[in-house]
Amino acid sequence: MCSVIEQARCNPVPVFRLYGETTAWPTPDLIHCESIASRSRLHDWEIRPHRHGDLVQLLYVQSGAAELEVEGQVMPVREASLQVTPALAVHGFRFAEDVQGWVLSMGLPLAEQLGRLLESTVLEQPACFAVGEGKRHLDALFESIDREYAGHAPGRDLMLQSLLNMLLVWLSRRSLEQTHAEASQQDRGIEHVQAFARLLEQDFREHRPIEHYAAKLGISAAHLNALCRRLAGQSALQMIHQRLLLEAKRHLVYTTLTVQQVSDSLGFSEPAYFSRFFKRYAGVSPRAFRDKR
Repeated sequence: MCSVIEQARCNPVPVFRLYGETTAWPTPDLIHCESIASRSRLHDWEIRPHRHGDLVQLLYVQSGAAELEVEGQVMPVREASLQVTPALAVHGFRFAEDVQGWVLSMGLPLAEQLGRLLESTVLEQPACFAVGEGKRHLDALFESIDREYAGHAPGRDLMLQSLLNMLLVWLSRRSLEQTHAEASQQDRGIEHVQAFARLLEQDFREHRPIEHYAAKLGISAAHLNALCRRLAGQSALQMIHQRLLLEAKRHLVYTTLTVQQVSDSLGFSEPAYFSRFFKRYAGVSPRAFRDKR
């Protein structure tokens, strides 16, 4: 039975070229493995933004500093990380001179076959994964791939396929872990915003500062603001103002309270301040708003 690498090699494929080269790489392999330093030092440790129409690349920053730019998103790297760069994604990298790691390039036919075999789409979207506790495992994997790729031992293709499968399994599992972590973080964010809304319902007449609510929730004011913007579409302060405005409108429409009485009931220090607040957010004065109703 043919290996995945052999099957992919039999398909018509484009001519694969790496950054800075005008000729195809010199072997019939559908993979290419090299150290980060071997190519980047030739370009003053900077690979300018470019794209490959027929290559998927895995960049493993084993140690040292790097700045990874993929599809306009810049990711500073200071710990072991694995960057997935799918075909057609614009990418560029800047490295410190002491950087250690590898670049593994796969022809698109091979990447697609591996993805189907493992039922994974991890090679189809840009992503950067912090390696964390998996560093020793990835170190050994990339060292083995590099050694096997450079050699000509019997069973080379089968061994490379096995190593690639192990790498793709690690990537798929790490991607699932990250997805679950992000979902959990999203759930916690929703819980914080909902709790803020409940606290606001109790205290909006008190004109509490954002820090008061954040402290009640056990998070920073900046974090609360960021959550409100992302999940509610407005800042925490805007939510406070909108709740005050809603209550003011209710009083003006459904009660006979004077503007001063409405101002007092909502905790404003003076009616003039309330009127300025109302006009700023409603576009008309309290009296004009009531007259329209």
